[in-house]
Amino acid sequence: MELPAAFQRAMEALLGEEYPAYLASLEQPSRRGLRRNPLKCSQPQLEAELPFALEPTPFSPLSFSFEAGEEKVGRLPAHHAGLFYVQEPSACSAVTVLAPQPGEKVLDLCAAPGGKSTQIAGLLAGEGLLWSNEIVKSRAQVLLSNVERLGVANAVVSSCHPQRLCESLQGFFDKVLVDAPCSGEGMFRRDPAAIAQWTPESPAACAQRQRAILDSAALAVGEGGVLVYSTCTFSQEENEDNVRWFLSAHPEFALVPIEAGFGRPGLENLPVRRIYPMDGGEGHFVAKFQRVGESSCKAGTFTAYLSRREEGEFQGLFEELFTCPWPGSAARFGDRVVLLPQGLPELSGLGVLRAGVELCHQKGKRWEPSHAVFQAARREDCRQTLDLPWDAPELLAFLRGEELDCEGKGYTAVCGGGVPTGFGKASGGRLKNHYPKGLRLLS
Repeated sequence: MELPAAFQRAMEALLGEEYPAYLASLEQPSRRGLRRNPLKCSQPQLEAELPFALEPTPFSPLSFSFEAGEEKVGRLPAHHAGLFYVQEPSACSAVTVLAPQPGEKVLDLCAAPGGKSTQIAGLLAGEGLLWSNEIVKSRAQVLLSNVERLGVANAVVSSCHPQRLCESLQGFFDKVLVDAPCSGEGMFRRDPAAIAQWTPESPAACAQRQRAILDSAALAVGEGGVLVYSTCTFSQEENEDNVRWFLSAHPEFALVPIEAGFGRPGLENLPVRRIYPMDGGEGHFVAKFQRVGESSCKAGTFTAYLSRREEGEFQGLFEELFTCPWPGSAARFGDRVVLLPQGLPELSGLGVLRAGVELCHQKGKRWEPSHAVFQAARREDCRQTLDLPWDAPELLAFLRGEELDCEGKGYTAVCGGGVPTGFGKASGGRLKNHYPKGLRLLS
């Protein structure tokens, strides 16, 4: 692996006598990782459905590594069903430090592609509110797709400038995560493109952008709340220097020492966490702050719910699909109707792509169920199901968009191993496939 000369000099100065060990670690193959989605399955269920063994990692109880030779993980039906998220293990460390609890309101400010957001959602266990933001619209669409695949029902996904979002939602959140865009030095082993994009000026330029994001994030943290800052780089400018700058610029926050079973303390024994490839991961940095100064919430309250007449119409569709009670909170956004999480703030002007779970969308003059509502459903709540084992050829056929044999009539959840994976419409002994074209297996 050919590293930029300026980077080599910086790392040698940073690591001293450990520098040869760092270089040697770069020659070792990177192990792949995945994270179990507790919204969909237990640990025994996941292990039973995977064709390879998992090894625990120290970065999260939900995180595992597996041999890099195992390819096409994304083609597995269990992946389509949202049982897991493919994620480098040490990338889970920031959310482990954030430690979201059920019922809390959590903001992931730089959230694409969704690994940390969906990790937060799993720990919230369906209670509380997750707001996932990504300023780049195309990346926000990928974020939304992953949130939907993992069956997250209590999330808002937006594409908004951090300053505007945090000013509008000032003091609203219990916890905020800033996994900041960075120079990416920690990804050099597993991503050659990160090396090609790096320049000697990258760390300083990134550090300035990170400070602007942290300034915004500080606004959103409620009184007594927590802010976690993370990067995937080694640069002191982007890590410890930014921690000290933040404490100086924001005396309303205090640094919370991190005690963890992974990584090592920061430079000059700052009580943050650094992770190097020698520590069993790739490269990450995590710092934790708590607001010790006063803060008042300035967020408005969401009011744009369905009218009573509209609610009756869409409740009827919901009850056609599911046996569980109508959630009782829904809204219409253009040609789509969504089931909303509780405790929403005002959404207008914040670039919201989706709030909650899409129940249905308009197709001509009729309303058709959406894929996302089945992804977020439990098999036992679905009124009609087609149950297939994970290794059934019919399940792969369904994921390719093919029709299947099916008894019954009407909208039917297709379940792999007891987990809804999508749906179709049964009629005349056949199931017309409604698996989204953009998600289908190509062969």
